[in-house]
Amino acid sequence: MNESRRGFVKKAAVVGAVTAVGVVTAHAAGATGSNSSNGVVVGKSKKKEITYKKTRAWEDYYKSAM
Repeated sequence: MNESRRGFVKKAAVVGAVTAVGVVTAHAAGATGSNSSNGVVVGKSKKKEITYKKTRAWEDYYKSAM
């Protein structure tokens, strides 16, 4: 009975250590990749993204904001 408990604790410790190393490695890899792009996600879409279209409503908004 004690041997099976000890075996379980050993296996759990090994699995925990391997998991911890994997998490730290993944976090370090993600940190270096995100710094180079400043948090901007680059996609593969062929569509052109339009963030502003000059309309009468926008002109009124900008005039009132200034």
